[in-house]
Amino acid sequence: MKTPKVTVICLCYNHEDFVEASVRSVLSQTYPNLQVIVVDDASTDGSRTVIEKILASHPEVLYLPLDHNQGNCSAFNEGLRHAEGEYVIDLSTDDLMMPERIVHQVACFQSLDQDYGIVYTDADYIDCKGNSLHNHLNHLQKHHGMVEMPEGYIFDKVLARYFIASPTMMIRREVFEALEGYDEGLAYEDFDFWVRSSRHFRYAYIDKSLTKIRKLSNSMSAGWYKKGDRQLHSTYLVCQKAQTMLQSQEEKKALIKRIQFEIRQAVFSENHEEAQLFLNLLSELKAETTFYKLLGGINTLHLPLSGIREKYHKLRYGS
Repeated sequence: MKTPKVTVICLCYNHEDFVEASVRSVLSQTYPNLQVIVVDDASTDGSRTVIEKILASHPEVLYLPLDHNQGNCSAFNEGLRHAEGEYVIDLSTDDLMMPERIVHQVACFQSLDQDYGIVYTDADYIDCKGNSLHNHLNHLQKHHGMVEMPEGYIFDKVLARYFIASPTMMIRREVFEALEGYDEGLAYEDFDFWVRSSRHFRYAYIDKSLTKIRKLSNSMSAGWYKKGDRQLHSTYLVCQKAQTMLQSQEEKKALIKRIQFEIRQAVFSENHEEAQLFLNLLSELKAETTFYKLLGGINTLHLPLSGIREKYHKLRYGS
């Protein structure tokens, strides 16, 4: 097997307790041709001290300590500007890679045509102490009726629902070149990346759990659909982009399904402004129904509904 260079961009923000294990999981990969870049997005805890300790024995690691907090999208792009690899991995430094991960993903890429831009895998979730929580695919199958993970051109699939564990992706660098990196105007990166990349590149899936993803109470994902969630507006902006990219009725149906989901979440999490934006977008797509007109009316009343939503999710998902 050829050994093209793989760049792993390790993005740290206040991961003092986890960054050493995360970076060492990269340095311990069985794949021989790696470029490791650590970007610290102006951490305010002791992360930089831990990183500098690692670098003392690994001078080959490129370290980019940013002088002010830029957010995930911009901080990653800083690292991307230095990437030399044919393939790139975006790894948060609270997550862990299994030793054979890169070997498996490179081998998969080398068996595929050039229009495959992303290889993603299964994953396991862990808590702050490293205890196992659940498996990604099993959770999707149990709670969301997922049968198998989509492959190929999956634009309509990523519009309709969440199913990719973002930290598991290995990405051909030309995908990032075509997209000009992450959109720095957004609060988070993955939905936008999936939409824009899947329009032009195919996705492949490896049915192996090769990453441990840490779920923390203060992580960005923990803020989803809380009152005042700033990520919701970014989701709306991505849906606006997707509207201009539609090429079939199936894709339009997928986008409508996503918008309807976001309306329900926004109304019941009391994010009234975003709910109205999504309702407007649904109207532009001429997909309003009596139910969503009713939700629009409820949204204008600013009722205290977030507690109902939280209880529902605890009953259905246990979280």
